[in-house]
Amino acid sequence: MQKPTNLNQALAANIDRLTERQRRVEAAAPWSDRLAGRITAFTGSMTFVALHLTLFGGWIVWNLWLTPKFDPTFVVLAMIASVEAIFLSTFVLISQNRMAAQAQARADLDLHINLLAEHELSRLTALVRQIAERLDITPPAEVEEIERDVRAEDVLDTLDQVTPSPPSA
Repeated sequence: MQKPTNLNQALAANIDRLTERQRRVEAAAPWSDRLAGRITAFTGSMTFVALHLTLFGGWIVWNLWLTPKFDPTFVVLAMIASVEAIFLSTFVLISQNRMAAQAQARADLDLHINLLAEHELSRLTALVRQIAERLDITPPAEVEEIERDVRAEDVLDTLDQVTPSPPSA
């Protein structure tokens, strides 16, 4: 895959570092997670659909028209499909759990970067206010509010108070 050449150098370096980190995380994943990921990727493909159409369709055609009925009520076929569904749903859940953990880690990283940026902007606002005062420029009234750090736990507590709770079962 060719990288765009018009990216900011810092952004391109971040993409490279995060891509390399993702490769290391994938390589360090337990074999069971890697296997579940491969199985889930295969079962989510059109090749898998075609394979099932061929196998199940062949089973039905063979059973109904080509030989004496070996599975007249298709119970064996239904059992095979049911057992397969149990295993496939387990593999999908394993993959989803892994993806959810990765998404949570990215959300945590995003939160921490946003909190750091907010803190740095608050400090920069204070510095700009001090420069403005030295130059006898009256800063806008909201500058004092902008200078205060936002505490993430206060925001979360407020959101918990104003967000309606889901109905209990």
